[in-house]
Amino acid sequence: MGYPALTGCLKLFFRELREPLFPFVYFDKFIRAMSCPQSSDRLKAMKDLVSTLPKCNYETMKTLFIHLLKVIDQSKENRMQVHNIAIVFGPTLIWPEKETPNLAANMIYQSRIVEFLLLEFKHIFKS
Repeated sequence: MGYPALTGCLKLFFRELREPLFPFVYFDKFIRAMSCPQSSDRLKAMKDLVSTLPKCNYETMKTLFIHLLKVIDQSKENRMQVHNIAIVFGPTLIWPEKETPNLAANMIYQSRIVEFLLLEFKHIFKS
């Protein structure tokens, strides 16, 4: 099974969870963290927030992002740069518990959060 097939299965698995990988209680917290105007503050807020995730969520997210970074490393062949992966996986990994009228804004934040975590993976996740 190649990366596209595995990634498709992963996307389906995560989308069908009752609660997303980013737990519902974290949704607004991640949006606030992404809204920090200074990149250094944003990085610190995201790192602090990720470190408070339940251990199973943290470890699953770390493992998934390692896989996604491997997919991104092959972007010349699969055209899946970090931005594209984030657009595909953002709404799959983080969504609000209740639908809100801010659907478009939420979608932007969902992908920006995943993109940021992928780009800053080495700084955010402990080795």
